[in-house]
Amino acid sequence: MNLVLFGPPGSGKGTQAERLRNRWKLRHISTGDLLREAVANQSELGKKVESVLKSGQLVSDDIILGLMRDAILAVKKDTLLLGWLLDGFPRTVGQAKGLDALLGETGTRIDAIIVLDASRDSVIERLSGRRTCTQCKTVYHVAHNPSKIAGVCDKCGGSVVQREDDRPETIAKRLDVYEAQTRPILAHYEGRVPMHVIDGDLPVDDVTTEIERIVGQAAA
Repeated sequence: MNLVLFGPPGSGKGTQAERLRNRWKLRHISTGDLLREAVANQSELGKKVESVLKSGQLVSDDIILGLMRDAILAVKKDTLLLGWLLDGFPRTVGQAKGLDALLGETGTRIDAIIVLDASRDSVIERLSGRRTCTQCKTVYHVAHNPSKIAGVCDKCGGSVVQREDDRPETIAKRLDVYEAQTRPILAHYEGRVPMHVIDGDLPVDDVTTEIERIVGQAAA
């Protein structure tokens, strides 16, 4: 069972990916994790990634796809896993086309794309309300899960602050990029891969229930 979780920043992809991974024995593959693992392992690709990151440049699609290829092949060899789950990739139509070629090369396919379609207002509310501990990285929310003492982490006593990328103006820019570069991927896959759109504004548990229903039907 190979899945792609799709949706704007703040739509809940990370939360749902963790739940899906545990329930269906999937490897959760995100580009951020792949880049960190490659650098830590000092593989050939990892050395290239480290060099690019140190220079302050963006990692090329070719390197990302190379890391993705290694991860997908590793899942195919792991008898304890039932498949993979892509989160935050592909981000552009160009990456989607590269992924198509990679899947053809490895004899793999996407079984379903799950789209968390959260509204712009709800995304800005969710992300702008987030606060993060500068020490232990625990995440809070001013409306839904505040720390007991404002600005102080319940767990370690560290400072709880709003990250720069959680400021409303930054979130708005990220959403603009999503609309311009990432949402067109849906048209690329339309009619080629089963696609399921879920209301990302629903409560987290309700979204999970709907995803479980969809994945259960696809796996049957």
